Amino acid sequence: MANKRGTLSINSDNIFPIIKKWLYSDHDIFFRELISNGCDAITKLKKLEVMGEYTFPENHKNKIQVIVNPEEKTLKFIDTGLGMTAEEVEEYITQIAFSGATQFLEKYKDKTNEDQIIGHFGLGFYSAFMVADEVQIDTLSYKEGAVPVHWSCDGGTEYEIGEGNKTEVGTEITLFLNEDSLEFANEYHAREVIEKYCSFMPTEIFLSKANAPQEYETVEESEVREDDVVVEHIHEEAKTEEKENENGEKEVVEVSPAKEMVKIHKRPVSLSDTNPLWMKHPNECTDEDYKAFYRKVFMDYKEPLFWIHLNMDYPFNLKGILYFPKINMEYESIEGTIKLYNNQVFIADNIKEVIPEFLMLLKGVIDCPDLPLNVSRSALQNDGFVKKISDYISKKVADKLTGMCKTDRDNYEKYWDDINPFIKFGCLKDTKFSERMMDYILYKNIDGKYLTLEDCIKENAKETPEDTKEEVLEETKDEAQKEPEKTNIYYVTDEVQQSQYINLFKEQGQDAVILKHNIDSAFISHVEQAKETVRFLRIDADLTEAVKEEGKNLEDETKELSEVFKKALKKENLTVKVESLKNEKVSSMMTISEENRRMQEMMKMYNMYGMDPSMFGGQETLVLNANNKLVQYVLEHKEGEQTQILCEQLYDLALISHRQLTPEEMTKFVARSNEIMLLLAK
Repeated sequence: MANKRGTLSINSDNIFPIIKKWLYSDHDIFFRELISNGCDAITKLKKLEVMGEYTFPENHKNKIQVIVNPEEKTLKFIDTGLGMTAEEVEEYITQIAFSGATQFLEKYKDKTNEDQIIGHFGLGFYSAFMVADEVQIDTLSYKEGAVPVHWSCDGGTEYEIGEGNKTEVGTEITLFLNEDSLEFANEYHAREVIEKYCSFMPTEIFLSKANAPQEYETVEESEVREDDVVVEHIHEEAKTEEKENENGEKEVVEVSPAKEMVKIHKRPVSLSDTNPLWMKHPNECTDEDYKAFYRKVFMDYKEPLFWIHLNMDYPFNLKGILYFPKINMEYESIEGTIKLYNNQVFIADNIKEVIPEFLMLLKGVIDCPDLPLNVSRSALQNDGFVKKISDYISKKVADKLTGMCKTDRDNYEKYWDDINPFIKFGCLKDTKFSERMMDYILYKNIDGKYLTLEDCIKENAKETPEDTKEEVLEETKDEAQKEPEKTNIYYVTDEVQQSQYINLFKEQGQDAVILKHNIDSAFISHVEQAKETVRFLRIDADLTEAVKEEGKNLEDETKELSEVFKKALKKENLTVKVESLKNEKVSSMMTISEENRRMQEMMKMYNMYGMDPSMFGGQETLVLNANNKLVQYVLEHKEGEQTQILCEQLYDLALISHRQLTPEEMTKFVARSNEIMLLLAK
């Protein structure tokens, strides 16, 4: 074949700068593009063999080789695919890639365009010019009588094509790296990039360094394979040790028998797992398989709690594994990694269009060959279709969790403390997920028992009528008629700080649930919207009738003690309430209405510190126990010498069980406690 010169079919001279700066955000992506092109070529040749149009040579092994050569500053990508004829090189490389470059830019720069264009243009190959000053192709087509072809281009608009010297079917691409990209000729860096993008491609990938000294390994003779290059046979003598027997006598014992070993050229190890776990049927996978895959992919040596294996063929093809990781809530941020693949080719981590937002807290892999990717595979198109994929993933997660709750409740409860932030976040972000999961959300009560919302309602329904009497009276009759009857569910946010309230509840056989995660504040508001007959009240929102003695009128005591405490504490706006509590050991407590406390939390969340919380209603109410001897002492000694210090101490004791003291409050409390102990010691 005579040498020929030609000009690339191109409408714009600046296509290469466009490829380098616009098409791909990461320059190392060319590894993925060139290797995946090689995989495609091998896949096509396999199909031709199945169709009877081609026969592989004896002992043929399909593979992709990547050879780095730091001395010559080159990178080679060699595949055993179907190769190309000269006509095909001109068609696929020199024409389609650049035909209508201007129109291409106009049509496809909008990443939401519905057209699927991977494979319509040879742009994957041209990603090589991001790092190379010159690119050469040597290829030999599988077609009978085909002539090898050599093609080269130095990154301009001119190329040269002629007869080559390749003798095996397939394609070899050589990149002559530019000075800014020599790092890619480093074997270790090349390995890192290949493992990032190509760890699970369907063809074995081997990396080697040109002119590297031959490495060897030794195997037992029975393990020698046909393709091993044998260097020498080695006889290993049996190994013996002198040991003491049962009689205390020393004797020589064989600890390792004689072996026939063989020294061979070190076997190349593929960087690609061609049949990843997610491509297998769930029935073929063991628990240890899932755990080993998790460790390998995510380098996380804490075992996952459990996993969900996605396997779907219709209406779109989707496979994957999602892991619920074990997280130390106190010290670790909840941030996961969902790796997205397209036909085993890595696309990106955490693509929000495909992965429901709340599942990005998990770790896992999703492979969807039907994904409508844009030309650089960096963004998705066709929002409607992608939304269906996202909805399916969300549904499968809900199905797994609800199924576990129904059929494996013990394990579901065991995992609950770890997984509930994921699930609650999902309910807040995804209405359909929330509807599916609402009846399977668990609430851990103060006795450590796990309850569903329905269980909580049953537990608390008997308390609600009494609790709601006062509030209903305060509302107008019309509003009371409009409002559905609500069941109060009491909750705890800090078991240590609110222990006094918890003990009061336990004494009276009342229940409360523990909601101490950051997300719980938003979640209970979400539940109240979804279930109009439920209202959540923190355990210190008010004192329930169950902890009080009935029938005592304490208006006079309330008035007198209110004046005493306002004067002693210098707090004119302080609200004081006197109650007869069944537990006389409790002296003082603090309550704040649920609405007001939530408003304060919202103000903190949005940094609205300049606003006065009191504008949203009453502040904390100091509740004094009329049955407590300290309170009685204050009532009887309103002008006593120690009355002020007792009022201050009772107030701070109430605050401590309600919230953290400020540094200034804590300093005064400690000093006052010392002062009281000195008084007792006299």
